[in-house]
Amino acid sequence: MKYWDEHMECMDRNNLQEIQFKRLVETIKRVYTNVPYYRKKMQERGIIPEGIKSLDDLRKLPFTTKQDLRDNYPYGLFAVPLSEIVRIHASSGTTGKPTVVGYTKHDIGIWSEVMARTLVAAGADKHSFVQIAYGYGLFTGGLGVHYGAERIGASVIPISSGNTRRQIQIMVDFGTTVLACTPSYALYLAETMEEMGIDKSQLKLKSGVFGAEPWSENMRKEIETKLNIKAYDIYGLSEIIGPGVSFECEYQCGMHINEDHFLPEIINPETGEVLGEGEYGELVFTTITKEGLPLIRYRTRDITALHYDRCRCGRTLVRMEKVIGRTDDMIIIRGVNVFPSQIESVLLEMGEVEPHYQLIVDRVNNLDVLEVLVEVSERMFSDEVKKLEQLEKKITKAIEETLGISVKVRLVEPKTIERSEGKAKRVIDKRKI
Repeated sequence: MKYWDEHMECMDRNNLQEIQFKRLVETIKRVYTNVPYYRKKMQERGIIPEGIKSLDDLRKLPFTTKQDLRDNYPYGLFAVPLSEIVRIHASSGTTGKPTVVGYTKHDIGIWSEVMARTLVAAGADKHSFVQIAYGYGLFTGGLGVHYGAERIGASVIPISSGNTRRQIQIMVDFGTTVLACTPSYALYLAETMEEMGIDKSQLKLKSGVFGAEPWSENMRKEIETKLNIKAYDIYGLSEIIGPGVSFECEYQCGMHINEDHFLPEIINPETGEVLGEGEYGELVFTTITKEGLPLIRYRTRDITALHYDRCRCGRTLVRMEKVIGRTDDMIIIRGVNVFPSQIESVLLEMGEVEPHYQLIVDRVNNLDVLEVLVEVSERMFSDEVKKLEQLEKKITKAIEETLGISVKVRLVEPKTIERSEGKAKRVIDKRKI
């Protein structure tokens, strides 16, 4: 099986655009009628749904940002009554407020469908055993892949993340053929296998779908060699749906966007101007089939370029290149979104440290690690070592509770973190991606 939905995935572009326009107009009517926030924004611009006459008119509509979701926390942007929301997910927020995402039964169906396309493109079918080592819970990764795998009739192994040796044992015993996790965790699994004396020939693995963090072509080669699989890149974000927004095919020349559901644009992040094919800029999505949380021109902050030529695989769905960077200060560590401002707010609450800090991100043994350097006050630094150790533990606990991932905190003496006249260099990313 090469496609899950050949009709949609290989559709003539003119026909696809007709479907996109019809769905776009329906979505704009829905948000104008049901979401006061969007109605107000559109009225301020003198826009009514009937004024949208073509796909090009999309650029007349206002942008939506992560901040807009926070300002309307938790349910202010939902377009249906809460009685119709069957699932709520959330992604991490800068100041403790997460970004809340609601799904109707229809939305869960769409999510299953786009993930079915993603998995089939990676070689999965009803005979596959899909081991899902993404986190389950409020994070969209685990359940997103889970529903797609069930949709194609595959056997799902919902193991979630962590417990690495058990993961490997289950891979061997259960005959896992498709692995779904972050790319760095895939490499960690490979290394742990070596430690356990398990050879890749003992596995039945054929492919892997890896996402939730940036990774390089070199890392892909390493994963493919060490696990003897084909490694596929997938892209998604909770606000749009979760995993399944775009996926690689066997030719691995960009990720096909499921654009019958998610309408992409590339803009100049400074001016908001729409850029042409092949130009690098910020990726923007408008959801055109979602009911619970339809978003208009959502700014992802991810930098990429789009290519519209037909792929060798036969799909006509537009391809996005690997994300090459972000326009904000967010960093992704082990699939978790981390903002320096989250750490800043924790430190400011402490009071015993200076507001000077630095985040050092590195990849050790193929896993992302975060070290936080924190300057202590002159008074604290002259205190006994025991007090400093207690403070270090206290800060570590507070930051880990806020971020939901483990961190290493290192207290440093006053004035050791480099000062800057411009924007403070809060993050040093040593990962070779």
